[in-house]
Parts: sequence; C-alpha cells; structure tokens
Amino acid sequence: MELLTQIALASDAVQLALVGAFCWALAVVCLLMDRMREKRRSPERLEKVGFMPWTSLFVALAIIGGGCLATSLPVVLGSL
Repeated sequence: MELLTQIALASDAVQLALVGAFCWALAVVCLLMDRMREKRRSPERLEKVGFMPWTSLFVALAIIGGGCLATSLPVVLGSL
C-alpha cells in the first residue's frame, strides 16, 4: 500500500517514466508471444484459434513507451 502512495505522490515525470517502462515490458511480452506463434505455425491450428496482431501490438507499445520515456528523461535524470 505504501508503494501505491509513493507512486500517486510522485511527480508527473516519474509517473510518465513508469508508464513508459510498463509499455516496454508489455512490448517484450508481445515480442515473445509473436516468436512462439512463429514456431508453432500450423494453418489448421491458426484457423481454430484466430488472429492476434502481436507484431502490431509490439510496435505500438514500443513507440508509446519510448515516447513516454524520452519525454520524462530530462526531468528524471535531473532529479537524481
């Protein structure tokens, strides 16, 4: 509970950096899931399961996370 209070009371730049780091972590998960999908590529199985745009999600999350981190970087580094 104390961690949530510290995050809520942190500056906007720190919160933006945390959002960027979270987006990058999700992007890594999407990259790993895309690699797993490529290894088990069977057309019959893909038709049963459906389509999941792992590559598009990876790119979108990496760009959003990178933008958040780049925006917050000068303030976060200046406060260290």
